[in-house]
Amino acid sequence: MKAAYLTGHGGNEIVALGERPLPARAAGDVRVRLHAATLNRVDLYMRDSGAGITHSLPQIMGLDGAGVIDEVDPGDPALHAGQRVLLHPGIACGRCEFCLRGDDVLCARYQLIGEHRDGTFAQYVTVPARNVLPLPDGWSFAEGAALGVNHLTAWRMLVTQAQLNSWETVLIFGIGGGVSLAGLQLAKAMGARTLVTSRHPAKLEQARALGADHAIDSSREDVAKAALAATGGRGVDVVFENVGEAVWPAAMKSLVRGGRLVTCGATSGDQPGADLRRLFIRQLRVFGSTLGTVAELHDLLAFCQRHAVRPVIEQTFALDQVHAALDRLESGEQFGKIALNMD
Repeated sequence: MKAAYLTGHGGNEIVALGERPLPARAAGDVRVRLHAATLNRVDLYMRDSGAGITHSLPQIMGLDGAGVIDEVDPGDPALHAGQRVLLHPGIACGRCEFCLRGDDVLCARYQLIGEHRDGTFAQYVTVPARNVLPLPDGWSFAEGAALGVNHLTAWRMLVTQAQLNSWETVLIFGIGGGVSLAGLQLAKAMGARTLVTSRHPAKLEQARALGADHAIDSSREDVAKAALAATGGRGVDVVFENVGEAVWPAAMKSLVRGGRLVTCGATSGDQPGADLRRLFIRQLRVFGSTLGTVAELHDLLAFCQRHAVRPVIEQTFALDQVHAALDRLESGEQFGKIALNMD
């Protein structure tokens, strides 16, 4: 089968395009003929170094995907060959204390496709049957693929961790990136008031068009002061961020007393000042979050269908154009998801 895979670590020169073995299917697994995948920041991280993530080379890239079932166990009660599906990228052991209590995303032996094992920048992938969900009617394969990482991450951040309420205000940093944009879409569908930040005025205008209530140009405004002004000096109930060190001081200063900060990334650095006095005097809460459980993906899918939320796909590249797609992601100029078409 054709695939994009890592042969080392560095730049695009180590991302190869070529033939890889068709993945074998064990009992209980499903082999999917992929039609689309989308790019995520971790694809750049795996290309650049992959440090701290156990993997072996060569390895097929890509975390999320959607396609058509190629092969499944006979008599499977929910899945059948030819069915349009999307994927959950996390493979849990099902036996550790975290899996047994239903929090499989914390599994002690967790593996992610595209990180610890071959991923979705390929024509086929094999995953356990529990990691395959039906693709909603009318959705494109790219939209389905995008749900499995960015929207699932945003869902766990807002619903499970921060427990955002409809009457609350959320500040979302770095609008335009996949997780932040998903956070905006979900928060608006939940009925919350949304403030967004970006250094790019065009992205702020696009966010307003999607329903953002207030936009902050972080290239010329003090984000904390702007957030306080937009809330009448009160501060926001929830900060949603995946930038890390560069925005941490503003994020902490933007919160109301008793507010919650939820983070899933550290693209600008992972060692911010703790600001402990503010943390304990104002009784703030900080939540870390990564991806989401299979059950949360089912809940998210139902929510998106009920509230007509669909991922924003900015641009689609052919698999042969994976280098250009990676360059587009690395530029930080995109607004929405960058997809790969396996056809």
